[in-house]
Amino acid sequence: MRPRTLVLALCLAAVGSAQDQPDLAIVHRIRAEAFQNSQVMDTLFYLTDVNGPRVTNSKGFKAAAAWAVKRLQEYGLTNVTEEPWGAFGRSWNCTHYEGHMIEPGYAPLIGFPLAWTSGTDGPVRGDAVLAPLVTPADFTKYTGQLRGKIVLTMTPKDLQMSMTPLAHRLSEPELEQRILTLDPSRPSFGPGGPPSSANPNTPPPDPAAQRRFRERVAQFLHDEAPAAVVQYTTIADGGTVFGTSGGSYKFGELVPRPTVVLTPEHYNRVVRLLEHKIPVKLEFDIRAEFGPNPEESFNIVGEIEGGRKKDEVVMVGGHFDSWHGGTGATDNGTGSSVAIEAMRILKALDVKLDRTVRIALWSGEEQGLLGSIAYVKNHFADRADMKLKPEYAKLSAYYNDDSGTGKFRGINAGGNDMVKPIFEAWLKPFHDLGATAVAGVSAPSNRAPGGTDHTSFDYVGLPGFGFLQDPTEYGTRTHHSNMDVYDRVQPGDLMQAAAIMASFAYHTAMRPDMMPRTPMPKPQPWRER
Repeated sequence: MRPRTLVLALCLAAVGSAQDQPDLAIVHRIRAEAFQNSQVMDTLFYLTDVNGPRVTNSKGFKAAAAWAVKRLQEYGLTNVTEEPWGAFGRSWNCTHYEGHMIEPGYAPLIGFPLAWTSGTDGPVRGDAVLAPLVTPADFTKYTGQLRGKIVLTMTPKDLQMSMTPLAHRLSEPELEQRILTLDPSRPSFGPGGPPSSANPNTPPPDPAAQRRFRERVAQFLHDEAPAAVVQYTTIADGGTVFGTSGGSYKFGELVPRPTVVLTPEHYNRVVRLLEHKIPVKLEFDIRAEFGPNPEESFNIVGEIEGGRKKDEVVMVGGHFDSWHGGTGATDNGTGSSVAIEAMRILKALDVKLDRTVRIALWSGEEQGLLGSIAYVKNHFADRADMKLKPEYAKLSAYYNDDSGTGKFRGINAGGNDMVKPIFEAWLKPFHDLGATAVAGVSAPSNRAPGGTDHTSFDYVGLPGFGFLQDPTEYGTRTHHSNMDVYDRVQPGDLMQAAAIMASFAYHTAMRPDMMPRTPMPKPQPWRER
């Protein structure tokens, strides 16, 4: 390199480094507003205790959305609206659940019905029958034996006493491990993950094959007409019940028989009684309402209009919908509340932003990122053809929150090596609050969107980023469970997250240049995840 060229390169690097130094005066004001005048837990209260749960297009979802629109308007945001994105399917609401063991002795049953399964049309009482449906041969085995029965379709769970805490925060060594780039020579694996460590030659499960088998089970049970179907939660025990859907949200598809998921202790008790030839009678009363017609769904959007670059946009958000076992607190009332609070902070400071900052709260995430994928297709590009819409060139970045109550420990760069020094600089004022890491500096994934909503942006080459969070109890107690409630949320975590999201939005809006992008991907047909 010639000396003059070297000097120019060094000067450009110095300019780039200087333009990405955080505005500490603004950071100080953001932190003060976030911790001293926080409204994030009040927002969470209205999304959960008052209007939760928020299954897409359910009554709770629509009530919470109306409340969020009103709150964002009260904060002074403009262009606040419920933006339709296209066909969703049918709505589903659970309005009543009771579960009891009647004989040989009375006991209440801890559980809840799975979404998009039918109600019981009043209380139903029947003999419990153990009929595990594990292989296709089981269909022949139990044909003609299940009508009017209450059928337990899983083998009992072997419960072991847990010796590890349910809640966990990342230690510094664990955080360091999270940000290491994997050996690029290693093969990548699909959504099923790597092969089993017990047998490294075993391929990962085929999600499509598993889904086809579940559909066969649903059709078999529909034809056999049991009074109700009972399963147990496979992830946890101790009264925590995990469950999502047992049927399809798509209009016109099969509506499965009433299906309940129980805590495994209660399920196992029934199985033991049956194995000892002691008859068991169970009773369930489930009221489930299906929408009579196909429906569209919508995302919630609103803006703080920018100044001299107002046609350029910075986005923050998270998914607004939830499952129904709890009230949708950590998944994802926290992320929605943090995004709303970040917008409130920026409005409260009355800072003049160069770019427009837009919030988006997504629907249909739990059904496959439906709201964010549709938004990206409608506003930016469809990966199937990569025909760019005018807004494609105007999005600087999207920042997403969707990992529960855990405080932000950093951010995932998502394979965009160019943003690493920028993010490291912006995180420095938050090191004392535990946010230090920039992870994922490696080749971006070419898989279809999955996991959470920023991947919908990544898939068409737009800068979409998710924050790295403490796991807390997310995978052990609250994610898709009856314990996904307000009380499991840590207020300080949400205040910290809102401050960091507001700071990232501010600095992205004020940066002289748009955020750097990875090369635009080639068109690729959408494929099933």
